[in-house]
Amino acid sequence: MAIFRHLLKYPLANRPGQYLLRKQVKLCHWLMGIGAGGDVDDSGEVAVMRHLARNRKSNLVVFDVGANCGQFLNLAVSQLGGRLGAIHSFEPAAATFAALQQARPAHPGVVLNHCGLGAAAGTAELYYDEEKSGLASLTRRDLGFRDIQFARHETITLSTLDAYCTEKRVPHIDWLKLDVEGHELDVLRGGIDLFARRAVDLVTFEFGGCNIDTRIFLRDFHQFFSARGMQLYRLTPGRYFSRIRRYRETEEQFATTNFVARRAPARA
Repeated sequence: MAIFRHLLKYPLANRPGQYLLRKQVKLCHWLMGIGAGGDVDDSGEVAVMRHLARNRKSNLVVFDVGANCGQFLNLAVSQLGGRLGAIHSFEPAAATFAALQQARPAHPGVVLNHCGLGAAAGTAELYYDEEKSGLASLTRRDLGFRDIQFARHETITLSTLDAYCTEKRVPHIDWLKLDVEGHELDVLRGGIDLFARRAVDLVTFEFGGCNIDTRIFLRDFHQFFSARGMQLYRLTPGRYFSRIRRYRETEEQFATTNFVARRAPARA
């Protein structure tokens, strides 16, 4: 490999060579799931749904944190079918929650919550570029390089995973889906008691450009899940769960990517 690199370093040290390398890197990253998380068809979430649908367990409990206008909610209801017991969706923005209510599927287990989840209960400012935006975040993101301005904001209500599950008497979560634009780790920290009781089986979350603004790295997620006996995987467009066995700095890629953490099988 060292000889191969040495032979290529000079022929590719030019503008066409660098262009070719960028194209190849982009393709390789996409096939690994890096940058594929923004499209529901390629993100790998459907693979998780089919995995759960094949599971013998019924009455699955799913949490949809960051529900937006109900895209994930409707997909989960259609894919999980009769195995879905309850799905608790959380959307704090007023206009977006109204759209979520309009898109509510006809399933008796759907619970819509006009609030967000975080590390602590209270209120916070939610920033966004336009109503019903999928980019809304508790951090005022700097996206000027994309000509996107977070000029709007509203005060929202936050609860925590632990408090909500205690109030609603939810003892166990089969799937915790997180899409809260860089504040996923806050939601996880608000469920410390649930994770301590091994009451969350599987977590999916997006990682990408929003984590540049919040200064949260994949290392933080790896440490959180490793400390709680959960294995971390990157989801690929080909529906493969690529396990991240140990953390490396090269894992820090900020193109939107979906990850899954699931509880390690118990040792005999």
